[in-house]
Amino acid sequence: MISITEEIAVPSARARVWEVISDPAQVVSCIGGAELGAAHEDGSFDGTLVVKFGAVRVKFAARVTLELAPDEFEGRLSARGRDGQRATRFTADATFRVVEAPDGARVAVSGEIGINGKLAGLVESGAGAVVTRMTKEFSERLIQHCATPATADAADAADEVVAPAVAGRAAPVTTGLFGRLRAWWARLRQRRDPAPMTIHQSKEAGTGNAQAQ
Repeated sequence: MISITEEIAVPSARARVWEVISDPAQVVSCIGGAELGAAHEDGSFDGTLVVKFGAVRVKFAARVTLELAPDEFEGRLSARGRDGQRATRFTADATFRVVEAPDGARVAVSGEIGINGKLAGLVESGAGAVVTRMTKEFSERLIQHCATPATADAADAADEVVAPAVAGRAAPVTTGLFGRLRAWWARLRQRRDPAPMTIHQSKEAGTGNAQAQ
């Protein structure tokens, strides 16, 4: 079992930090090697993450559930999945909270990751260095995102190319990756009614050759 306890200082207003940290599209853009996949009707979504352990790169795929409590500035994330060779299974559960601080805000994160299977020894032996490296990278990118005004993010998301209409049909719209992710998350939020934070158990799913269960 790998335990994670981190606190990230962000020199931005608490509301702005929450806006970023509660948006999967923006969070994924802060994590190198991470990608969002398909969204599901229950509010969960697929995701992949490539992690380097020494000279070995491992691609994990998972079904991820995110539950938010906006009034408390708190959230809970759960993930279940496997590596690309289907030889190692993992579970991850984490909670995060954004609190006010004299110099802006702080993001407190705590969680546990369970690893079982062929690569368990490799992952657990390199976990310390990997967590340190990824936390540093994530912190730097999070600070950059939070320093960007929300209006600028909206402008980036709205940047699009519209193809000509054909036979009276509405013209298809192609947006950048970041814009598509934000649009997907906006649609997902519209389908879900606000509710107190709960934990949903999801069946594991995967993408590509690694299908998490």
